[in-house]
Amino acid sequence: MAITRRGFLAGAAAAMPSGLLAAEPAKPWTLPAKRPFSVIENQWIALKDGARLAMRLWLPDGAEASPVPVVLEYLPYRKRDRTRGRDDDWLALFAPYGVAFARVDIRGTGDSDGVLHDEYLRQEQDDAVEVIAWLAAQRWCNGAVGMRGISWGGFNALQVAALAPPALKAVMPFCFSDRRFTDDAHYVGGALYNPNYGWGLMFKTVLIGAPDPAIVGDRWRTMWQQRLDATPPILAVWTRHQREDAYWQHASVARDYDGVKCPVYAVGGLTDYYINAVTRTVASLKVPRKCLVGPWGHNYPNFAIPGPGLDWIHEEVRWWHHWLYGVETGIMNEPMFRAYLEYQTPVEAYPKDVPGRWIAEQSWPSTKLRPLTFYLAPGALAAASGGSRTLTYKADRIVGLLQGEAHPFSMPEDLPKEQSPDDAKSLVFDSTPLESDVEVLGNPIAAIRVAADRPVAKLALRLNEVMPDGQSRLVTWGLLNLTHRDGHEHPAPLEPGKPYDVRVQLNFIAHRFKRGSRIRLALSENLWPLIWPSPEIVTLTVSTGASSLALPVRPVPPEEAPFPIPMLRDAAPPTTRGRTIREQTGPNANGLVTIRETWLNQPRVLADIGTTHREGWTEWTFSMREGDPLSCRWSGGYFSSYERGEWETTLAGDYELTATKDTFRLRESANASEHGKPALDRHWDNTIARDLE
Repeated sequence: MAITRRGFLAGAAAAMPSGLLAAEPAKPWTLPAKRPFSVIENQWIALKDGARLAMRLWLPDGAEASPVPVVLEYLPYRKRDRTRGRDDDWLALFAPYGVAFARVDIRGTGDSDGVLHDEYLRQEQDDAVEVIAWLAAQRWCNGAVGMRGISWGGFNALQVAALAPPALKAVMPFCFSDRRFTDDAHYVGGALYNPNYGWGLMFKTVLIGAPDPAIVGDRWRTMWQQRLDATPPILAVWTRHQREDAYWQHASVARDYDGVKCPVYAVGGLTDYYINAVTRTVASLKVPRKCLVGPWGHNYPNFAIPGPGLDWIHEEVRWWHHWLYGVETGIMNEPMFRAYLEYQTPVEAYPKDVPGRWIAEQSWPSTKLRPLTFYLAPGALAAASGGSRTLTYKADRIVGLLQGEAHPFSMPEDLPKEQSPDDAKSLVFDSTPLESDVEVLGNPIAAIRVAADRPVAKLALRLNEVMPDGQSRLVTWGLLNLTHRDGHEHPAPLEPGKPYDVRVQLNFIAHRFKRGSRIRLALSENLWPLIWPSPEIVTLTVSTGASSLALPVRPVPPEEAPFPIPMLRDAAPPTTRGRTIREQTGPNANGLVTIRETWLNQPRVLADIGTTHREGWTEWTFSMREGDPLSCRWSGGYFSSYERGEWETTLAGDYELTATKDTFRLRESANASEHGKPALDRHWDNTIARDLE
């Protein structure tokens, strides 16, 4: 149903308390008839300051005569080539249903003008507000704009929604964060996070990527040189900000959820690190909203690994027709929150789907959840608090080698392994065998009374399910830099020997602990190589009588709400297996452990534009001697190349991080070449003070 673009749903979200546009329809809404569409390879969007952003547009036929809404995805990842295959696959499904789709390169990336200096800058968000107004004013648009995207595109969809541009009527972010310091690829619980450098090297190749001459013409070298000249030592920038200061507070929507005025459909995955932000955002917003959490990692529901995935097109078209066309699709009459409750950990099932079922809650947080509290006792999780006992733990051994990758992409190589060897190097607290299944939905909370003998220390917790045969499977984990015990903005050193009562939130789960299994809480001081180690060997002292673990238990209802989205069963592409080779040596006689990871890179040939694209991580090495945290070393590299005929550019970066007790030494580089001839060869060697890290 077409409507005039100027009169579209003015103030719709504020005027409809429950998010409903009309009474529930008499029969289920069905997808509209498919219609042809055209793809406009490039169109320029002129901004007020004279810069032009490059857009690729999927436009339903007839939109000039009968205007349609448009959904924007706004990324630095090159709409011309790097995301082309993904975009074409998805939009072949989406575009026939009467909603235009715009893929826009952020300023300074892809074919857009300018330079980009960092993540999520205010310039990026202000440009997006202009882009939305421009889209809404086009003759083919009915005045209604949505935003969707995963990862960066999910971040900025929410960030732009917080600026409340009038034409932005709804957003659908996937696998995103609302709090940049704690819930992105930089720091965890106030501790330096390994993905800070993996992501940073990939980002280097984004910052120095060349525009495509087929789009921008002969000026491509001038544009490229501007980007090369502006290249920052981005890893040093991120490493200098070791607390939640103004740098990280910028663009963190969690500081003011009320700024978001339009409806939000948040989508996340249980295997994805960003899951906490997804569920927290939905709990905190006041606008009409929905949330769906599947078993997958950092991916869309229709490309789910691990599965089951979803035939997502019906759900997404329903969302956009409801909020951008103003038709009642029934989507807001259904439960606010849906999650896939897992009966196994993903690595046990892969490559098959994770066994489980879809569950639903009318609101989130759910009022149905009840805490199941265990109290720490020597070696046990007890039903009642006993007398106070103190347990000591010396962190002179490496724990975390079985943890898996932070952002799993390549399954099952990236998933956590059987945990018994790490458990043997931890303080372990076990429940008795469960007399019945226990279904947990939410974030487990550990309240721990702990002292340390050093001014800087960490507390790492792993929640495992121990099977009747003794296998220990990681369900979730959490970590806190204890100097951040009172908040991440103003950390303070520990007073050695003084006990502190700290609260550690473990990552969100939807998991069934099976009858006959035991629940295990494993406590350590480090999780290496996921987390950079404390500067000294630490001994922790835990007071059991004052320490507990609370699990948010969901009572099993007589029946679950119907799940309306078709599932894609056992759909994990076999080509995703074996992309990463991970080799570990040691501990040797000197206690040295070395991990080497190599990415098996395959070229992607984009036949329709004649471009060949290659990219990936080169060899990564993580090494440390047990009992010597100052021996820790992380290093690695990343490259990306684009080639078509006489046009060829290669981009690369690498880094090495080491530390003393008081400082980090960070060496990083950025390199670019054209047909093997150097265009950029920049190196930085920075010494950075450790800020209670």
